Amino acid sequence: MVSEKMYDKLAELAIRKGVNLQKGQPLHIRANVRDIGFVRKVVKEAYEAGAKSVSIDWRDEELSKMNYDYQSIETLSDIPQWVYDRTKLQHDHKTAYLSIASDKPGALKDVDSAKLNAYQQAYYAKTADLMAYTMNNEGQWCILGVPSVEWAKVVFPELSDEEAFEKLGDAIFAVTRVSKDNDPIKEWEDHDRELIEHADKLNSYNFEKLHFTSESGTDLYVSLVEDHIWVGGGCTTPDGVFFDPNMPTEECFCMPLKKGVEGIVYASKPLSYNGKVIEDFWFRFENGKVVDFDAKKEKEALKQLLEFDEGSSYLGEVALVPYDSPVSKSGILFFDTLYDENAACHLALGRPYPENIKGGEQMSKEELLAHGANDSLQHEDFMFGTKEMDIDGICKDGTIVPVFRKGNFVF
Repeated sequence: MVSEKMYDKLAELAIRKGVNLQKGQPLHIRANVRDIGFVRKVVKEAYEAGAKSVSIDWRDEELSKMNYDYQSIETLSDIPQWVYDRTKLQHDHKTAYLSIASDKPGALKDVDSAKLNAYQQAYYAKTADLMAYTMNNEGQWCILGVPSVEWAKVVFPELSDEEAFEKLGDAIFAVTRVSKDNDPIKEWEDHDRELIEHADKLNSYNFEKLHFTSESGTDLYVSLVEDHIWVGGGCTTPDGVFFDPNMPTEECFCMPLKKGVEGIVYASKPLSYNGKVIEDFWFRFENGKVVDFDAKKEKEALKQLLEFDEGSSYLGEVALVPYDSPVSKSGILFFDTLYDENAACHLALGRPYPENIKGGEQMSKEELLAHGANDSLQHEDFMFGTKEMDIDGICKDGTIVPVFRKGNFVF
């Protein structure tokens, strides 16, 4: 059972290791209103770490649903200038961002998809140039979760509210490496080192492409951009501040060549997108682009994802995650990408991370495109790793190097 002390530890981990808040730095928190108790702990920890100020964006699924239900598409598509100006000002002041997840998966499943899509497109178009702050790691950011009854009942519908909440809480704290008698910061330091070692090994091979096969039917070739860099563990800002953007994280990730993806891939877990839970879906790629797809549930939401903009039907990320990761071993489907992507190898449609190419964080959009990177206003991960997945790295001279066998690294 999760104790109050463990929530204190999680708050400390979020501030001291997650965003690694620096003395005199502002912090901006995004959280659900139900999590005010935990947010208070985080705010206290932030000020004790020397935060200059702390601001909070509160959200609530019911209020969000009302906004979509009652507002017109025209209103939803009209993003006020102050939204842009406030975020720009935060960036100018080197604000660190902490997002706390606890929302109910599928909470917006009954909302008009056209309205969801219109808002997303308008928001991303309005704030497109601001995305570089987090995508380029110009400032620290971190996402982590805390349990809620609403979330827990989706994950464990057969249990009572109390039992579901406790079971989800136990799982979240376990995979985030927080227990009643450990030092989570020390465990995260050790974990980061292990992921960095895997990334260094992958970089040493300088693969031209990867070949994925699995018992689900996946047979996919993913070429990598020239001068690619595998990244694992945390990230570093231009000022040299090391931080952990995802808690948990089990991945080593890289940048695919936009037009270098061929074959078919079957998702191994559902995808929660714009409040909809998409299940049992697959994509077929030719010259890097999704040319065919299907889903047993919420196919229309999948179609909207692919048609969001020109780059949303191409890949922006390929990530390797061992099948025996703590998240996978939990045996739990969290219905949340932050957790589920760390249980399985995954791909992301849309925008890439510039840190995955040598000098990428200093490149312009045009320079990244010239190096074969994708471009999109969104970045959406989906999981395709399985227990029997094999991955071969193919070198430029044609040499084949086993990377995964039966779901796990061989080195």
